Order: sequence, then structure tokens, then C-alpha cells
Amino acid sequence: MLNHESPAADQVFHAIADANRRAIIEHLTRGPATVSELARLLGVTIAATVQHLQVLQASELVRSEKTGRVRTCQIDPSGLRRAEEWLRLQRTTWERRLDRLGDVLGENAADHATAPDDPSKEAQS
Repeated sequence: MLNHESPAADQVFHAIADANRRAIIEHLTRGPATVSELARLLGVTIAATVQHLQVLQASELVRSEKTGRVRTCQIDPSGLRRAEEWLRLQRTTWERRLDRLGDVLGENAADHATAPDDPSKEAQS
């Protein structure tokens, strides 16, 4: 069953699915940068960089501030927290499922260990 309870997490994963946007995030983890600096880093136009930044801002991974003619961007950790929470919930769910599977497999192994290997030998006894 699909779980559509976290559209915000969907936005975050959509945003980080692109290599250029991941490069922007990685660069911004070292400190704020201007749009021009990010465009040079990516080797793309400022317009293309702005489009990437719009996706990152919509998912709350990046925020920006304009001072005069310069727009400076920085990391916004709230988006990453949502993705981290979603991943934590998934990990917890799958750990429980795998624990139950291990229990079932352990029960099957125990059942086979106590059962005779060859039913024809049992009938001859």
C-alpha cells in the first residue's frame, strides 16, 4: 500500500533527485553563496540556477535573501528534517517487518528440525 501522508517529503525528495540541486545543497553546507557563485559552480546560466533554487526553496531546503541587486542563498534545515523523519519512520517500519520475518523463518527452521527428514522412514518404524 502506498503512503501519501507526506507531500512535503515528496517535495524534498523531488528536489534532491537532481544532481545540480544536490551540488547546490552541498556547496551551501559550507556557507551562504550568491546566485552568481552557484551558477558558476554548476556551469549553467543564472536563469537555470534560479529555476533550481525555486525548487529548493519550495521544498524548504534553501532560503534566499536579496540585498540590493545580490541574492544570497543559504541552507534551510527544515526540509532536510522532514526527509529525515520520513526515512526514520520507514526504517522503523521495515525493521519491525524484518524482525517478524526473522521470527517466522526461525519458527519454520525449528519445525523442520523436529520433523523427520524422510516420511517414508517414519512409516517403516
